Formats: sequence, structure tokens, C-alpha cells
Amino acid sequence: MTAQSQTAGLGDAVVAAARHLFASGVMSHSGHANLSARIDAGRFLLTSSGAVRDLNAAQLATVNLDGEVLDGALGPENAEIVAMHSVIYRARGDVGGIIHTHSPAATAFALAHRALPCRAEPLLRFGQAEPVPVVAWGPRGSDVSVRGIAEALEASPTTAAVLLANHGLLAFAADPISTARLVVAIEEAAEAELAAVAVGGAVDFPAGALDAVRASMTRVRS
Repeated sequence: MTAQSQTAGLGDAVVAAARHLFASGVMSHSGHANLSARIDAGRFLLTSSGAVRDLNAAQLATVNLDGEVLDGALGPENAEIVAMHSVIYRARGDVGGIIHTHSPAATAFALAHRALPCRAEPLLRFGQAEPVPVVAWGPRGSDVSVRGIAEALEASPTTAAVLLANHGLLAFAADPISTARLVVAIEEAAEAELAAVAVGGAVDFPAGALDAVRASMTRVRS
């Protein structure tokens, strides 16, 4: 596979991930999001603006981890969030896709500065067996915000997402499609947490639940 065809394939994956988010109904009324996909150790594709409804590959730019635009163009609203993606790619070599959304239920937890507990089984299946932590507020893309993300990743080295206080959700996984599916799982978990309050509140898993789910998944796949 040539470098050009690899990048084109990643672009298609980002577009498919955006479509999955809208088809799953997890987007806010504005449809705002930004998505990225790692090309290699120093570069990634990034959506050129926060308007990703009907996204196409022409709306992706190639940038490096230092924020330099190598191909395409970024709107001002996305030029300021390059560092938000870069900090995750620098910290997590296994991450190949990142998505930021204002998904309503997850954002409710972000506004409340409350970590999202892991009490919905789909989160276990994505390996998110711990609460999704909250990053202290800072203007988006600012040094304060980016440092907060880095500190959260250091404090929770196995988390696959963080909540940006007073802002929204930032999720990351091996590739854009997996990340989109994770966003859906997180939003459904947040919705269920809020709904469970009406019937007495959600209850924690028993000890060993993650290992039990992993064993079950392995047994089915083997």
C-alpha cells in the first residue's frame, strides 16, 4: 500500500466514523465534533472545521504533532484544537483515532464535573472498566486545557476517554471506527446513569466483572 492510498483509506475511515455518530443519534443539535486519525508517529488527519455533518474526505487536513498544517487547510475553530489531539497521540502510542463531541448525556456529566462511572456492560467490552475522568476546565486548545488532558492521562493510564469540564467528551481508540463506537457506548452509559436515578440509582458491577467479560469474549471468538 502506498502512502497516498494509506492516507486515503484513513480519510474514508474518518468519514465513516462521523456517519456512524450521526446514524447512532449521539450528536448534539449543532452536530459539532472534531475527528482525527493517526497517519504515523508524527502526523494525523484532522477535520477542517467543527461542522462534520455530511463530512467528506476533502474536509480533512494533514497536520503534524506541533500543529503545522502539511496538507489542506484548517478553519480557526479547529486550528486551536490541534494540541488537544496531539497530546493524546504523544501520550498513547496505541491510539489511532480521536473524537471530540458534545454528546448530550456525556456532556451533562462534564458540566456537573462528575466522572462517568463504569456501570454499563458495553463499557467493559471497550475496556473502559474505570470511571471516565473529568479534566479541569480551560479554554479549548489552551495550554491549561492541554495540560489538564495530559495530567488526566497520566493519572488514569488505561482510560479510553476523558470528560472536558463544562465542554464535552474526548474519546480515543485504535482507529476512527472503534472510537466512534466507543463514543456511542459512553453516551448510552451516560443516558442510562441519568435514567437510573428515577429508580433508585445505578449499581456497581461485582468484583471481577471485567475479567469475566473478557473471558466470555475470548471464549466466543476462539
